[in-house]
Amino acid sequence: MKKEQTMNLTMLTDFYELTMANGYFVNGMRDRIAYFDMFFREVPDGGGFAIMAGVQQVVDYLKNLHFSKEDVDYLRSRGLFNEEFLQYLATFRFACDVWAVPEGVPIFPGEPILTVRGPVVQAQFVETMLLLTINHESLIATKANRIVRAAAGRPVMEFGSRRAQGADGAVLGARAAYIGGCCGTACTISDRDYGVPAMGTMAHSWVQMFPSEYEAFCAYAREYPHDCTLLVDTYNVLHSGIPNAIRAFDEVLKPMGLRPAGIRIDSGDITYLAKKARRMLDEAGYPDCKICASNSLDEYIIRDMLLQGAPVDTFGVGERLITSSSHPVFGGVYKLSAVEDENGVIQPKIKVSENVAKITTPGFKRLWRLYDRETNKAIADVIALHDEVIDDTKPYEIFDPVHIWKRKKVENFRAQPLQQRLFRHGECVAEEKSLPELREFCREQVNTLWEEVQRFDNPHRYYVDLSHPLWKLKQDMLDTYTY
Repeated sequence: MKKEQTMNLTMLTDFYELTMANGYFVNGMRDRIAYFDMFFREVPDGGGFAIMAGVQQVVDYLKNLHFSKEDVDYLRSRGLFNEEFLQYLATFRFACDVWAVPEGVPIFPGEPILTVRGPVVQAQFVETMLLLTINHESLIATKANRIVRAAAGRPVMEFGSRRAQGADGAVLGARAAYIGGCCGTACTISDRDYGVPAMGTMAHSWVQMFPSEYEAFCAYAREYPHDCTLLVDTYNVLHSGIPNAIRAFDEVLKPMGLRPAGIRIDSGDITYLAKKARRMLDEAGYPDCKICASNSLDEYIIRDMLLQGAPVDTFGVGERLITSSSHPVFGGVYKLSAVEDENGVIQPKIKVSENVAKITTPGFKRLWRLYDRETNKAIADVIALHDEVIDDTKPYEIFDPVHIWKRKKVENFRAQPLQQRLFRHGECVAEEKSLPELREFCREQVNTLWEEVQRFDNPHRYYVDLSHPLWKLKQDMLDTYTY
């Protein structure tokens, strides 16, 4: 299930995109073909990789891209724009080619994860929304994947709607978290519109609304006997919460022939409390009653809890997931990489900076991933020129693009292009996967990475290399512009 983008977000753009578009138009560059790449420079939280997400929202945005009469009237009122340009906007039709790495695929710094080719007026204009969309959802999918991996197979629920950065942060954040591996969300609208399973039971206020904790538990058990999970930390987990939960299970569920789903602990030393609670539940005859932990969790807390033997079966993670509070910016950028001359010949472009990390890789490119045929583990990624084909029937040499003496000959490998086409001359050709398919696809793709790359702390640096022709092109252009 997917909600189509119906809100016209065309004007959600940086104002200079419009002033540049007008400038291109009046300078005779309306139809000049340009190439732009989106890439990022740093993996959040110092991790070994990020997760691509937000591609479907990019597709929805571009399919709905148009300027309304109100948009054009507003721009006219600013007094800055050529009237012919405004008439062009009034009859605007998206006409670009777009390629992107599919959602759920691990991605690495410097790689072209999305490429747009088309008239520069259009290809430049869409920058803001493409960055906003991919940056946000990739950030949350990446954080969710870290937390899910820390849980080591135990389900993780996304509980962060009330702490998200606005409505879209909650709704699309839940979608991204599901792709990253979460089993569901507390956000109901994400279930209705995107099919992310909505989950949840009760708040402390439910318990407080009844004369006693025991009566609150019994009322809930009577109303939801087939999925009864009780929140046991409103007053005292061990002295009242667990005893009252066991009593409600005995007196309400057991006569129905039903078993409790679980209990949830939302405060205190959860590791200590979970151990005590597990023993009490087991002794009462409920070894199958699950323990859910919540309360400001993240991947490090979850990892430590499990290392300390916490018998927690599921986790609910809120603010630190939905905001990626430990690293709240993904940092993707969108840079010009090439233009076409009047004869259609591609002319590479490069941005040079004293900050080496900000030097771009020129040209129209293709991203490849090399896999070991025996283990199916990813060996390296290679950024090549668009017309290069990596022949995986014979050995291929990869090398560090900075420390070029570091070389490796790869054999018995499989080469796979990563980007897939989303639009051809403005027409959508993307094939959509369901969210469960994307979630499973993400899990499979992460499993192609070596454990050393998946480490939270000091992960092994995954190789992202340039092909020899692309490396030479970049060096020649650097020589031209720096000497």
